[in-house]
Formats: sequence, structure tokens, C-alpha cells
Amino acid sequence: MNKSQISPINNIWLFMIILATVVAAYNGKMTEITEASFEGAENAVTLAIGLIGSMALWLGIISIVEAAGGMKIIARFIYPLMVKLFPDIPPSHPAMSAIILNIAANALGLGNAATPMGLKAMTEMDKLNPEKGTATDSMCLFLAINTSSVTLIPIGVITIRASAGVTNPGDIILPTFIATCCSTIAAIIAAKFLASKQTMPSLNQSISPEYLEENNLINGEEKSSELAPPGKISKLVFASLIGAFLGAVIYHLNLQGISYIFSLNFLESLSNWLLPILICSFLLFGYFRGVKVYETMTEGAKDGFEVAVRIIPFMVAIFVAIGMFRASGALDILAAILSPITNLIGIPVEALPMALIRPLSGSGAFGIMSEIVTNKPSSFLSYLVSTMQGSTETTFYVLAVYFGSVGIKKTRYALPAALFADAVGILTSVIMCRIFF
Repeated sequence: MNKSQISPINNIWLFMIILATVVAAYNGKMTEITEASFEGAENAVTLAIGLIGSMALWLGIISIVEAAGGMKIIARFIYPLMVKLFPDIPPSHPAMSAIILNIAANALGLGNAATPMGLKAMTEMDKLNPEKGTATDSMCLFLAINTSSVTLIPIGVITIRASAGVTNPGDIILPTFIATCCSTIAAIIAAKFLASKQTMPSLNQSISPEYLEENNLINGEEKSSELAPPGKISKLVFASLIGAFLGAVIYHLNLQGISYIFSLNFLESLSNWLLPILICSFLLFGYFRGVKVYETMTEGAKDGFEVAVRIIPFMVAIFVAIGMFRASGALDILAAILSPITNLIGIPVEALPMALIRPLSGSGAFGIMSEIVTNKPSSFLSYLVSTMQGSTETTFYVLAVYFGSVGIKKTRYALPAALFADAVGILTSVIMCRIFF
């Protein structure tokens, strides 16, 4: 890793520990921060182990969606919009297809597929770049959209809330969706506005038709897969179950009355129903498409253990730092200093580290969110940081990895546009949480 790719979380993490130690020395709380460091490490490992089951479930379900061709369906659905957003890229160029598949994978929470497709998109866009080493308008817009976190289902956050014992872990889906939509719109507006203030040579579109046809990911040949469509009897059985469920929905609405749909209680009920509906929808989608749902589920679930193990070091580090920071009294001092500002915009001071670290480090922000949810699972603070985590992205990491992959040194307005989207996402999260909590 070169120096430009070193995460700023290094300095922030070290600063928190050193500051906590200094403050504890003045407050006479050295014993407390020592105990907090060991307790934080233990809680991090315990939580990570508890995540294995939930992560295995969701990674297995997402594998079914991928095997059934769900990503390509979503890609084709948003294709017309992408052509308008990226007018400098030829519609049939492989860069366009990679961008679409990256966004589709991000929306499904399929990070393992999203990053490779994002890197491919950058590579293909760089082939059209008239100034190597300088980000084009399309690159800046693509990075801004990526860092705005287009997310339909915040899988990781939901699994953390479930592991912490939250009664309805999926209740953040709706506020997160609204917040991420607002941050994405803000990213597009900011990128387009900043692009209008700067000039960039036209992209080279002299690409051969053979090259376009060979590399087109949307309209090209589908990769063969072993699909086994169900028989008529099986289709009839599951279609009947779907019909029975719709009947239950109609029956429930009739009991409550039509006015119930426009009430706040309906929104609460929708959160309770949404997660099971999504799970069943994904499974049935794969089943009717011919995917061997059980085999695919178990194969995808194997990654759950690896994911849970990989995040243990990050969670231990951040749990220890936060625990020491709190036990030393440093957080109380920070709260006193920032309380006028945080009270003005409605953000609890304990959520401020989350808002500051989220653009810098995904693992660091995930650790903060996990620590808060574990300690205060049913609190407004837990609800807020969960929504923030699901509706924002690690801006500096994404820019470093994606731009670094093609040797971009002049990022132009990509960072300001991305940070503006982060700010909009955080503020929208606060507003939505105040409404829904």
C-alpha cells in the first residue's frame, strides 16, 4: 500500500487512545480505561462471533439473487437513466455496463461484486480519458454516486441490530432508503454543478464496434449457468402460497380499515413486514428462475464465517479506542464543547464520532455503530447511527482505491461532491430518525 492509500483512521484512532490516556491521567481514571480496553476487546469478539449466523443467512440469500440474474435485471432497468447521467460515455461501451452493474450490486448489498465491477468501470473509463492521471467528469460523477451509498437493504446494519437483540432490526430500512436517495441526488447535483464550472476535453469515443460488442456486459452473451426451472406442480404450490399471503394482507387491511394505510401505525407495521417479505421474495425469485436455492444458499453462506472473522481486528481496535475514550471522561468534555452545535441540528453528541469517521473508514464507522447498538440497542442513538451507517459510505477509501487503480492523481471535484453527499445523507438521517423513531 503506498502512502496515498493509507487511511486517515490511523491518526484518528491513535489520537483517541492517546487523548483518552491523557484525560484519564488528569481525572484519575487510569484503572477505568484499563478495564475499558479489555472489556472493549471482549465485546468486539463476542459480537463478531454472534454475527456469523446472520451474515451467513444474508450472503446466502444474495448469492441466490446473483445466480438468478437479479443484478442484470436491475442493470437493464436503470440503463436509460445511466445513459443520461453519463453522456460522455458511448451507450454500448463496457464502462457503461460496469457502472450499471456496480450500482446494482451496491443496491443489493453485494459488496464483493460491487468493488470489482467498480474497478472495471474505472479501467474502462480511463481508456476514454484524454488526460491520463486526471479524473474525467464521468469518473467524478461515478465516484460521487458510489460514495453516496445507493443502498436498498443495509444488510450489515440489520444483522448487527438483530445480534444486539433489537425487537425489529429491519425498522431502519425505510429511513435509510430515504436518506440514501437524498444523498445520491445531492451527489449528482453537486457533481453536475461543479462540472459546469470546470472544462475538460471531450472523451475519445473512437472505439471500434468489435470492441464494443465483445466487451458489452448488458447485451453480450449470457454466461451459462446450471438452472433447473421447477415443474408445474411446484409452481402451482408456491403460487398458491403467494396467493394465500396476499389474501392475508387484504384480510389484515380490511380489519384495520382503509384509513390505516395513511397512519403512522401502518409505517411501523410495514417495517415489521418488510424484512420477511424481502427474504421470501428473493428466495422465490431464485426458485422460479431455476436456481437450486438450498445448494446456492449454503454455498453463499460459507462466506459468512470468513466475513465475520475478517472484521474482528477492526472491531477490536475501534471498541478499545471508544471504550477508553468514554471511560476517561474525554467524551464528556467533547460533549460540553460541541453541545451548542449538536443541539442546534438535533444530533446527539455521542453520534458525532460516527458522523466524522464514516467518510474515513468503513470498518471504523462499523465498529462505532456496533458498539453503540450493542450497549444501547433500543435507544434513539442506536437508531440514528444505524441509519447513518446504512445511508453513507467511506468516501476517502473509495476515492483512494478507485482512483488509485487507474493512477488518477488529480481528482478535481470528486471529493467535494462526495463530502457534500455525505453531509446531506447525515442530516437527512437525523430528520428521518426524528420522524420514524
